[in-house]
Amino acid sequence: MPGAIYAEGLVKTFGKVRALDGVDLDVPEGTVLGLLGPNGAGKTTAVRVLTTLLRPDSGRAVVAGLDVLHKPNEVRRSIGLSGQFAAVDEYLTGRENLQMVGQLYQMSARAAKARAGELLERFNLAEAADRPSKTYSGGMRRRLDLAAALVVSPPVMFMDEPTTGLDPRNRQQLWEVIQELVAGGTTLLLTTQYLEEADHLAHDIAVIDHGRVIARGTSDELKAQTGGERVEVVVHDRQQLTPATEILNRFGRGETTVEQHTRKITVPVAGGAKLLAEVIRDLDAQGVEIDDIGLRRPTLDDVFISLTGHAAEAGPGENGNNGNGGPDAAKEMEAAL
Repeated sequence: MPGAIYAEGLVKTFGKVRALDGVDLDVPEGTVLGLLGPNGAGKTTAVRVLTTLLRPDSGRAVVAGLDVLHKPNEVRRSIGLSGQFAAVDEYLTGRENLQMVGQLYQMSARAAKARAGELLERFNLAEAADRPSKTYSGGMRRRLDLAAALVVSPPVMFMDEPTTGLDPRNRQQLWEVIQELVAGGTTLLLTTQYLEEADHLAHDIAVIDHGRVIARGTSDELKAQTGGERVEVVVHDRQQLTPATEILNRFGRGETTVEQHTRKITVPVAGGAKLLAEVIRDLDAQGVEIDDIGLRRPTLDDVFISLTGHAAEAGPGENGNNGNGGPDAAKEMEAAL
């Protein structure tokens, strides 16, 4: 049986650009899939197809047991969506925005009002609830948009870079909300440029690049594919970088990296904590004073660089003239709606 979100061979082109090039996804019910990729990789295009905002050129997608192409209206009633940019009516107050969403979902006026009050408290917007949302800061609008996506409790949620623009406190709060939703049975597809977010929230991660899924697995599985531990040493005096590097080279299993401005030396190793003790002993014997030393596992950033050739970009997403947005995408979205 396919999962709550299922896609097979999704293809979408914009002119000569192949934004999706045969994307396959399968997200089990009650889990979080983190969809990672550089800007322009196809993440937002995939979300738009799965949420009925774009029609694929070919392929099949099923969400909440409903075919996206054949039953788009039923799909829309079964999902929640928070896009990259806050979609709120700036002339309505925060409270009115949430009540309007509730009534669009056919909630009673009383139920919509009560739910709006709950969400305004939950997202720290109660004090601004009766102000027009055009007076809100960017972060406040983002929180209001996220609250709107949660007015009902849909079985499937899509969040496209939901914490962009949020401060650390509000980001942590959203993480807690997501964990509560998933614990209650909600299935979530999450795109993000914050790799620690995927590490923290996702049961499974798919890396997409040039419209294709190029890797899939848990965070630990992807890190294991990248391979290797590494020792990182920060010397106290920049003049000691050379002798410290010579010592670390004796233990290294790959190229040693030296960052002059941070006085940090990094070298891939094998041997775990026992090797770390030997490194410390040799540095001490040579009189190299250190400010920090540690044995690090690969991070998702390392995975990302290994798979795509560069670090994640905390940029505006895929809505520039890069093949995943622009006028053509806007026209298709308008037609879908």
